[in-house]
Amino acid sequence: MKAETNVKTRAGKSAASFEAAAETPRAANVFAVPQFEMPKFEMPKFEMSNLMPGFGSPNLEVPAALRDWAEKGVAQTKDAYQRMKSVADESAEIVENTYTTAAKGTAEYGLRLIENARANTNSAFDFARDLMSVKSLSEAVEVSTAHARQQFETLTAQAREMTSLAQKVASETIEPVKAGATKAFKLS
Repeated sequence: MKAETNVKTRAGKSAASFEAAAETPRAANVFAVPQFEMPKFEMPKFEMSNLMPGFGSPNLEVPAALRDWAEKGVAQTKDAYQRMKSVADESAEIVENTYTTAAKGTAEYGLRLIENARANTNSAFDFARDLMSVKSLSEAVEVSTAHARQQFETLTAQAREMTSLAQKVASETIEPVKAGATKAFKLS
């Protein structure tokens, strides 16, 4: 225990002496890090008139024909840019409309499929219930035949309905593309 107290006392003395040394001006210079500053240079200035007498700033004048040609080129470029920008905007709108229409049509088609599946499942459960309540083999054949006939008619109607819905979705989806293509070919 005495050894521990001795070590703590020496550690406390050395820390205190270090702090005292750090507070003295001489010690501050030892531990201070000098600030680095970038040397400042000025860029030399060259003037042609000083280097070569008679050669001052060049006085360049563009001929009128070249200036007109350049202005026409700039105007044509601006016009072409505006046309391309409007075509790109129209194309983006067509694609957006196409995807929106396709998404709505696909959702409607999916909902119709779910409704058909629900109706067919209910019909199958009804058939199973009716089949469980039969008393004879002839009655079972009669129930089975009636159910098969009804299901055939139902499935035929559902297939017809789904086909017309798919055609409607396809035509509505392709319509904006056709209109955009027709418009693009009329412009060119």
